[in-house]
Amino acid sequence: MTDSRRLITPVLVGGCIVILINFAIRASFGVFQIPIASEFDWPRAEFSLAIAIQNLAWGVGQPIFGALAEKIGDRKAIILGALFYAAGLLLSAGATSPEAHQFYNVLIGFGIAGTGFGVVLAVVGRAASDENRSMALAIVTAAGSGGQVIGAPVAAGLLQVMPWQTVFVVFALSIIAVLAVLPMMKTERMATRTELEDSLGQILGKAARDPTFTLIFLGFFSCGYQLSFITAHFPALVTQLCGAIDPTGTLAAMGIGSTAILGAVSLSFIGMANIVGTLTAGWLGKYYSRKYLLAGIYALRTLIGAAFIMLPITPASVILFSVGMGSLWLATVPLTSGLVAHIYGLRYMGTLYGIVFFSHQLGSFLGAWLGGKFYDIYGDYTLVWWIGVGVGALSAVLHLPIKEIPLGKRKNLAAAT
Repeated sequence: MTDSRRLITPVLVGGCIVILINFAIRASFGVFQIPIASEFDWPRAEFSLAIAIQNLAWGVGQPIFGALAEKIGDRKAIILGALFYAAGLLLSAGATSPEAHQFYNVLIGFGIAGTGFGVVLAVVGRAASDENRSMALAIVTAAGSGGQVIGAPVAAGLLQVMPWQTVFVVFALSIIAVLAVLPMMKTERMATRTELEDSLGQILGKAARDPTFTLIFLGFFSCGYQLSFITAHFPALVTQLCGAIDPTGTLAAMGIGSTAILGAVSLSFIGMANIVGTLTAGWLGKYYSRKYLLAGIYALRTLIGAAFIMLPITPASVILFSVGMGSLWLATVPLTSGLVAHIYGLRYMGTLYGIVFFSHQLGSFLGAWLGGKFYDIYGDYTLVWWIGVGVGALSAVLHLPIKEIPLGKRKNLAAAT
């Protein structure tokens, strides 16, 4: 039996390990773009499309695996996800055509969904008390950030001693090995009497008719758009537009001697700031309204994004932007998933959050794809950047009318009045 009064539990530790490995592998794919494209003489757009397809498959797979977890059990769903993940990696290791890589990234995307936030956050959310839930969800999300920080350097290091095909095999074995922590992730399916009365179809119908669920769904789109665009294109933007680095300055002394290196390192700054920002968001979610915190996060993203593109782009502004945006990067995840659990209950949290996360991944697909498409048309990233600023502002507004009251209590209040 899980002691839900404690913050740090075996369920939380196990969930962090699964998410850490999941995100470490996922975050490393950009490192393979040049080795794979060079070996087969592919245009880089071919591998980029594979990553975009992976993001879309992740989004499609998230509600599917959420529903599977409710039907067959969380741990069985995670095992199935790990098998998809490993199969996609192993098949990709033997692929020699762009179409094959793109197809196998569908399997990888489903694997990321099955071992990712939608399933794991639902497990951790059920195991945590109401008091600890926001912080527990934030800690798991921060573990994903940790994976993003270490994934690319680990992949780059492995590529120094083995071919990329062997690295894919190592990663496949790693995601299978992580299943050893599943015995730690046994939870009771806690639910209120009202939740137990509703089938999955009934709760999906209620959510679909609830304007609040629609607002949460639409609001999460901009998060995916901004994160995917920045991950895929910010290093190139910095390389092309940033002012020169002082060869006698602090950055040069740290080994950052060019804008190309600064562009790559900026993602690490984002990842490190993200850990602090996510944990802070989880702590704040314990005391303050989640919808107002989310509106504030999107508003701050809007201001930071607008200021960065309007002012001269310098090494200092790149670092400031990376730290500022990084502190808000995945801070939306524990708050959004916590909001879904609070309003619609814990029993079907995985499925409902998976549906909301699909909106995030639609944004991810468009952010990555439009970044390259508009750059090819206009020769710069200005238009697609301003679209990101605009959808961020829209998300801030969309969260304000959300009714942050459990659905059952909302009906009781309406009946009483």
